[in-house]
Amino acid sequence: MGRVDSIMRVFDDMFPHAECELNHTNALELLIAVMLSAQTTDASVNKLTGTLFKKYQTIDDYLMVSLSTLEQDLRQIGLYKNKARNLQKTLYVLKTSFNGEVPKSQAALESLPGVGRKTANVVLSVWFDVPRIAVDTHVERVSKRLKLAYNPDSTKKVEEKLMRKIPKDKWSKIHHQMIFFGRYHCKAKNPKCHECPLKSLCRYPNI
Repeated sequence: MGRVDSIMRVFDDMFPHAECELNHTNALELLIAVMLSAQTTDASVNKLTGTLFKKYQTIDDYLMVSLSTLEQDLRQIGLYKNKARNLQKTLYVLKTSFNGEVPKSQAALESLPGVGRKTANVVLSVWFDVPRIAVDTHVERVSKRLKLAYNPDSTKKVEEKLMRKIPKDKWSKIHHQMIFFGRYHCKAKNPKCHECPLKSLCRYPNI
């Protein structure tokens, strides 16, 4: 069995039901939640959106308030001022250029203020069921530790390598599994190396 097959089998054993942990009920809420999750934990975003999504239910709800009001509503997460500004800019573009709908294309999503490739990939994969591998900090760390990419590789290069090595029909699933593996097992600090079933494949088996 090859390296990639071995890794995928372990991921299937450890996290068979891995999925997006950001709470959302529609494409707009997912887009907003992913935008807010930059350099912030999903748990913190979910705590915030539990209130936010009750107060703001439409694009107009977000656009009708002042920037300072939205900033205060996002205050409990990091980079809240920048996120509030980008959020209003993005929602304005959605309203004026996309008929108030979250677009289904990669290029259109990435044209939105504050929406990069990772955010676009998450929305495409989770909501529109388009095969994608979104490279966040967990996916990048796990990929490099398991020798699926080199340490100097950019996130784009990591994504390209994973897409080449992993069957397309597994992309979205393994994206979530790698996040779970990085979030709960192969952590940035104090990874569970002593009990890791992939230790023999790791670049740093005893961090």
